[in-house]
Amino acid sequence: MSEYSIGVDEAGRGPVIGPLIVCAISIPSSDYNIMREIGARDSKAISKSRRESIYKLIHEEAIERNWNIGIVECEPFRIDHNNSVSNLNELEVTLFSEAIKNSNDNDESGSIFLDACDVNQERFGNNVRTKLGPLWSNWRIISEHSMDSSNALVAASSIVAKVTRDVTMQKLSKDIGIDLGSGYPSDPKTRSSINELITGKNPHDCLRWTWSTVRRAWEEMYGTSVPIRHPNNGNSSQTNIQHWIEGNHK
Repeated sequence: MSEYSIGVDEAGRGPVIGPLIVCAISIPSSDYNIMREIGARDSKAISKSRRESIYKLIHEEAIERNWNIGIVECEPFRIDHNNSVSNLNELEVTLFSEAIKNSNDNDESGSIFLDACDVNQERFGNNVRTKLGPLWSNWRIISEHSMDSSNALVAASSIVAKVTRDVTMQKLSKDIGIDLGSGYPSDPKTRSSINELITGKNPHDCLRWTWSTVRRAWEEMYGTSVPIRHPNNGNSSQTNIQHWIEGNHK
């Protein structure tokens, strides 16, 4: 039985527009040197063009070496609904475990490397272990802050998550007909688009209604509290490597 490694990271925790993406990449531990040779680094530390170049290399190697990639796209609806009953850290524990399960059928064993989202990195790892359940008890979990800067596999996951989110934001902008920018509140394009996205009966589905940026904009425009987001069909989508390939490389 081969020893495997799984690296997990996210992109889009803070934006007011668009999904939160979590990516888990599962590889034979002996392929670590390949990931390093690709040049995987923290997605925030490299240029957009470099990220996209490495993203393509990861895709090529994944096909050739049968790496598996699990991506969870958590839509704004799920984030808002979670905020009414829990917190973002607990949601990310769930999303990380979903991505891990989607990247590996658990026929192997090995190590799981997490870029911890909780201020308490050990607690985050323990919570993910609990969420994964007893079938994953043979796997070692290493949870650290900024692991995308120290671990090439986690860095690769951060790149896939970031590029996936960027592509999603570009598609949203095209579909809506507004340049939404990056989706982060600090982005002038994003800020200017919010007033257009709250002109209907309810804020647009692409917005995170529970974010303070949306609440303030709604209150300034209408003088009332932002509506409560009621349950609908907005669920996270999950993909494995084959769907990821088909969806991003047609």
